[in-house]
Amino acid sequence: MPEIPLVPVHWRFPADPASVRRARHAVTESLPQVLRPHLGDDLGLLTSELVTNAIRHGVGREDEDLIELVLWPADGHYWLAVSDPGSGKPMVVEPDMDAENGRGLLLVDRLAAAWTVRPRPAHGTSVIAGLALRQSG
Repeated sequence: MPEIPLVPVHWRFPADPASVRRARHAVTESLPQVLRPHLGDDLGLLTSELVTNAIRHGVGREDEDLIELVLWPADGHYWLAVSDPGSGKPMVVEPDMDAENGRGLLLVDRLAAAWTVRPRPAHGTSVIAGLALRQSG
């Protein structure tokens, strides 16, 4: 009999800066306790960066805009998808040395074992990033 996978965890947050902290907390708290010391900090940082980017670049000004997150384990990784209604394609850029922002995807690129941008079936964009499960000890 095949191993039954865990059901992905799904959240929706308003496209509001206050949602960054709420999303980071929700995602890290959903990790199994044994994985929090190994993945918690990196997953929290990925969540913060991707949700911040989605709010800044992926939504309009309407109140009904939502950021969606899905977290699931598969193939030796924990995968996080952050989706927004925007049509843009996030790209890594090298910001000026004195720039106060623009480094989010650089962090994602350094932290994630793999990441990509995918269009959503109806409308919108998803950024998907995976963190490798590390063996303890």
